[in-house]
Amino acid sequence: TKQQRLPKIAPAPAFALTSQDSTPVALTDFRDKVVAVTFIYTSCMDTCPVLTALMAYVQDKLGPDFGKRIAFVSITVDPERDTPEVLKRYAETFGADLKGWAFLTGAPDAIRGVIRRYGVFAAKNADGQVDHTFLTSIVDRNGMLRVQYLGVRFDPDEFRRDLLSLVKER
Repeated sequence: TKQQRLPKIAPAPAFALTSQDSTPVALTDFRDKVVAVTFIYTSCMDTCPVLTALMAYVQDKLGPDFGKRIAFVSITVDPERDTPEVLKRYAETFGADLKGWAFLTGAPDAIRGVIRRYGVFAAKNADGQVDHTFLTSIVDRNGMLRVQYLGVRFDPDEFRRDLLSLVKER
């Protein structure tokens, strides 16, 4: 059976934020790579660690394509607390390969804009926890949004297959 091509949803919303190494990172830096964009925050106790661990598992399964042809971007929904240093520690905790995985923060206004453009809801509670929807978006090598997974318990093998199918796409 011929591989069903993933639909083109829309051009992926642009962003220009700051990495865990305090360097500027923009979506356009990833042209020619397939990029998975997700939203997390480091003090989250329940779902963010599940999602980040799932992505770390897929990172390890992608082998040499990771970093070279595929990149992950995790954007914080809590920029007030998630400084580059905090994000770097979080990345190391999960064994993220920072050659291919950027953890991004920025000014609260910039973060709010990116969250909104990606269709993610986020609101801080009185206790400082951030309620947010989990939406993992895959952007193809030409900057088109192709797949969105809702929630944190999506199938890592399907995720990996979708990434690789977009790498192979002409």
